[in-house]
Amino acid sequence: MKYMFASDIHGSAYYCKRMLEVFQKSGAKRLILLGDILYHGPRNELPKEYDPKQVFGMLNENKEHIYAVRGNCDAEIDQMVLEFPILADYALLELNGKTIYATHGHVYHEEALPPMQPGDILIHGHTHLPVAEPFREYVLLNPGSVSLPKGGNPNSYGMLEGQIFTIYDFEGHKIKEINL
Repeated sequence: MKYMFASDIHGSAYYCKRMLEVFQKSGAKRLILLGDILYHGPRNELPKEYDPKQVFGMLNENKEHIYAVRGNCDAEIDQMVLEFPILADYALLELNGKTIYATHGHVYHEEALPPMQPGDILIHGHTHLPVAEPFREYVLLNPGSVSLPKGGNPNSYGMLEGQIFTIYDFEGHKIKEINL
């Protein structure tokens, strides 16, 4: 099975549309959003085409495909307009025979690990930096940021297909890849 992971849309209608176009063309079964969906946050610049109303409309049209977790910029008021649950701090996913702990990254991350077993995968956003690497006895993944990348990285998302996790930019270039 194929799954798409994305984080840190931050209300960008432009990048939300691009993300959904990639998702629809990819054949992925689910779109897993790792938080910071509608609001840009006080420390971030306004992303390209900042329009949270348009973003929640586009996402609601795809609600049957979305799993989501809460980011530090997500709030109860956001749940009032989004038609899929976003307020859980994490989700435990069993995908392609792997246990994945999906979270935003502001509570649980490589410096504050959740309860995990060797071989488990921790995926989070929050830092806006793409990561795909072994970490202690786990695997650490971060698809980067859909709308506000940091560290000179491009806007990005991740795809899990079988045992391969790949981070791509929106031009389709491979940024990082790991065999899980």
